[in-house]
Amino acid sequence: MKRTGVADLPLHGGRVPQWLAERMARLGTAITETVVQDYGASAFLSRLSDPFWFQALGAVMGMDWHSSGITTSVMGALKRGLAPRADELGIYICGGRGRFSRNTPQELRALAAARGFDGEALVRTSRLTARIDNNAIADGFQIYLHSFVVTSAGEWAVVQQGLNDRSGMARRYHWHSASVRDFVAEPHTGIVGENQGVIMNLVDAQARPAQAALLDITREKPETTLNVGP
Repeated sequence: MKRTGVADLPLHGGRVPQWLAERMARLGTAITETVVQDYGASAFLSRLSDPFWFQALGAVMGMDWHSSGITTSVMGALKRGLAPRADELGIYICGGRGRFSRNTPQELRALAAARGFDGEALVRTSRLTARIDNNAIADGFQIYLHSFVVTSAGEWAVVQQGLNDRSGMARRYHWHSASVRDFVAEPHTGIVGENQGVIMNLVDAQARPAQAALLDITREKPETTLNVGP
């Protein structure tokens, strides 16, 4: 298994200045255009789902400090910059940080209606990725940023980030549809982060007995529901 999929970053406050936000949007759009034209939209998603490439992209775009803000600024800049050229490049970005993350379902449904996708399938995938990283992997990080990227061919990638108030750290999670075979059996391309002791990973390949036990509990007690996020 390749060691890509998660990055840990210190939580920092503040805002990106307007001049830098505009520069990042222009430069991020140009980089995306180059990758798509030379290698294709699928190759861009593959790179976006690599936390090391993503970190390098942020540095090139202007966020050259080690901070949780790189995720917010890069995905925000790409969403703003690519929106006017989404049909041309075949790259669509939905969601975002905080309240914008909650807009993901309606944005995906609107995109599906315009492009002929299965909107409900995309919404289900979006929710599954958020719930798995938020609940099935009990690592102490609460998701607050969710960006869902779709190509005109229906391929998708997810970049989302959680925070841990106690440690003062953020953790970024990356997904790519090309690497997902089963949402409940090691769906990530990998998980790498600072060692914080033993955690519960209910989507590990060795967690089948635990998954079966949880399903048995819900069958025995129909009134009981699992908390899998909003």
